[in-house]
Amino acid sequence: MAGNIFFNRLIYGFFKKYSIPEIKNNYDLGDPGKIIVIRQHNQLGDLLAGIPLFRAIKEKYPKVHLTVIASPSNYQGLSKNKFIDRLFIFDKKKLINPTYFNELQKLLKENYDIAIVPVTVSISFTSNILARFANAKIRIGPKSLDGKGNKSYFFFDRRVNIDWRKFPDQNIYERSLDLVRPFGITTKNLKPEISFDEDDLKKATEYISTEIKLNKGEYLIGMHIGAGKPQNRWSLFKFMDLIERINNKYPSKIYITGSVGDNEEISFIKGKLKIPVVYFLDQAISEIAALISKSDLFISNDTGIMHVAGATNVPQVSIFGPTNPFQWAPIGENKIFVRKSDLIDDVSVEDVFEVCNILLGKIPVIH
Repeated sequence: MAGNIFFNRLIYGFFKKYSIPEIKNNYDLGDPGKIIVIRQHNQLGDLLAGIPLFRAIKEKYPKVHLTVIASPSNYQGLSKNKFIDRLFIFDKKKLINPTYFNELQKLLKENYDIAIVPVTVSISFTSNILARFANAKIRIGPKSLDGKGNKSYFFFDRRVNIDWRKFPDQNIYERSLDLVRPFGITTKNLKPEISFDEDDLKKATEYISTEIKLNKGEYLIGMHIGAGKPQNRWSLFKFMDLIERINNKYPSKIYITGSVGDNEEISFIKGKLKIPVVYFLDQAISEIAALISKSDLFISNDTGIMHVAGATNVPQVSIFGPTNPFQWAPIGENKIFVRKSDLIDDVSVEDVFEVCNILLGKIPVIH
């Protein structure tokens, strides 16, 4: 432990020689032509929750060229985003590759007016140092987060103290703007947005027709049964019970989304569920969003795909356990969360089914 502390101090002491003097009380950013946002940290859901930031930048500066650095684990959420002009994937494993390293170096050496490092749940040293080595006139980043100082604050000349402890129920979509609000960058539209194109919609339509085989008069209902965090996974037996109840009451077709990380849960459902459902697995985020957009209802755990569904106008039920849903649940009309306690399985099947009844009761079947 003492060795780690010494090593960390050594690292920060070394990089402190690259520190930038703070410019206080200067919130004029001029008329930027190029902005780079570095968001290679955090998972898919955290990244999607930050999309209002990109919208706010484009609303404030409609002609700005916006570059975003994302990571292999979250970039798909931005692959076709209409607010972003260029997306670069930062992969630490590829830094030893001379070609990749040169591409990164070339990207950072471009002339940027502003570099921004947003935060949601944590401060990233890697994102901060990328911002420092970006050739930018202004660098905006956190000075502290919830009272905990940013050890690499000295990479920024515009430093913002962010403290959400006084507002524990503030939604993450709104929090994504707290770093840039002092500079007049904001938006009234806090919804995330997943961009998909005609090819994605065509694939979704064909899948509904040929694989799901949706008939006229049937509801199309999607579910996501997995989650990256075990404590965010509702019981698979409860999901199966819910599927049976929906099937018994409503003329419907049900599909389940998932990826490689959900293989164990998907295999269990396939082996136990007696009602036929269709599986939409290992698909691009834009394709999942397109399919959800054509659905009548989507039900999921608290996970990244919940935010993908949240970016659509489809009625949605989100099941929560330890996470504060006022912070993380999708916002908008017919976006409803269910939570009982820190234990997600305290949510009963009846709790979720009642919300499904309310939402489906509002929807005329028009397929």
